[in-house]
Amino acid sequence: MYWLKKLGAMLATLLLVSALTFTALYFLPGDPALLILGTEAEPGELALVRAQLGLDKPMAVQYWHWLSGVLRGDFGRSLTFSRGYSVARLVVSALPVTIPLAAAAIFFSLLLAIPLGALAASRPGGRLDSLVLTLSQTGLSIPAFWLGILAIQFIAVELGWLPPGGMPKWRADPGGAALSLLLPALVLALPRGAILTRIVRAAMQEALGQDYIRTARGKGLSEWTVISRHALKNALVTVSTVAGIQLIQLLAGALVVEQVFSLPGLGRLILSAVLLRDLPLVQGGIFAGAALIMALNFLLDSTYPLIDPRIRGVA
Repeated sequence: MYWLKKLGAMLATLLLVSALTFTALYFLPGDPALLILGTEAEPGELALVRAQLGLDKPMAVQYWHWLSGVLRGDFGRSLTFSRGYSVARLVVSALPVTIPLAAAAIFFSLLLAIPLGALAASRPGGRLDSLVLTLSQTGLSIPAFWLGILAIQFIAVELGWLPPGGMPKWRADPGGAALSLLLPALVLALPRGAILTRIVRAAMQEALGQDYIRTARGKGLSEWTVISRHALKNALVTVSTVAGIQLIQLLAGALVVEQVFSLPGLGRLILSAVLLRDLPLVQGGIFAGAALIMALNFLLDSTYPLIDPRIRGVA
């Protein structure tokens, strides 16, 4: 029952996102037919293209036509990227960049946040706590695009440790592709890690004040055992919830990071489609991005019964 509720909520959210996106794009100024034919086109030619694209029909009919196509795996055709090329193929070609980038960024942010937040909470008000809070505030204050430019300049160009941008195909050079995503993933992870560090610290402080922690200490358990096996496990319930919320901001940050590092991912594809007024590609890209966020959230929700026995009993 737990999984069915989560799956139903995910599908309902995807439907709502697609409807809102389609409505917003419908009322935006601009004519896709004019984009295809150019400003010199005759009115009759424009009317013919609009009819071919289904733009002469009411918005509800257009949305239903698009949604029924999505259920068949057809997201429409791009207006600008290799005109007439399948939107689904363009989106699928971008996912091997965005999915590993997002996964690596989540991994690095948790790898940074969990130990730093736990250490800060174990010594509240101390020097380490102050240092962690200062570092997290600094990470929150630096814009992602500026951090990306600094990383390219110092780590990639001056030190030569990592590639400055671009990405080879996974099939052609899997090692080079993974290496190309390392620096963007670190740049994308830093702001998320800064937020999660504070969340881990607050959750750990709350957990360390509970009665079962005093009982564990009274049994003579070492401080490391108390923190790692008791307090941290319960704090991770809160952390995993916030991590799911951060996925939305992470995908928005991927749009900027992919542009800075010239990565052919989903964020850069959507941004290019918006600038070129390629509405079918914008709709398909946003739908794919929302589906990606929902899938990652579903995976995170799947860990709740493993972390929290109360949820396990309900599921």
